[in-house]
Amino acid sequence: MAFDLEPITESFYDDAPVRYVIDVQVPADPDYVWSEFTRQNTLDWCRALKKVTYTSPAPYDDATTRTAVLLGGVTLHEQFFLWDEDRQTHRYRHGFYGLDASVPGLTHFGEYTEVTPGAGGGSRIVWKFALQLKAPALPAPIASKIAGAAFGLVKKDTVKHFSR
Repeated sequence: MAFDLEPITESFYDDAPVRYVIDVQVPADPDYVWSEFTRQNTLDWCRALKKVTYTSPAPYDDATTRTAVLLGGVTLHEQFFLWDEDRQTHRYRHGFYGLDASVPGLTHFGEYTEVTPGAGGGSRIVWKFALQLKAPALPAPIASKIAGAAFGLVKKDTVKHFSR
């Protein structure tokens, strides 16, 4: 059974009740980093995820869909609404919201990823996670701490992947 989620706008990434931001510099080139984020079966370096599959044909754009399966078997269907690629400046970004989840408890979920050239070479990755829980729910500060632990693992795995 799928539980519908509500669409978001770009401002939700900064205004959501529960937010987590990964902002890191990695030695890998921005074009390579972006290619890893946008390939089929992306995020296979993240231990918190079982599989992420683009369900729209390439080339991807702001109407692309994707399915993510988390370690515990939770499935999330995703709809991109932002997708910008500037190969000349090596600046890339995309953002999606969850269409539905296989477990109850969320009203909104979204992710935003931005890859730009790093200050001293390499890349800067800004990866925002934003969500809103269905009431009654854990208070946002407690939910943020729990989510932060999971997203902290994603951060560690991502830095390791792009630092090889």
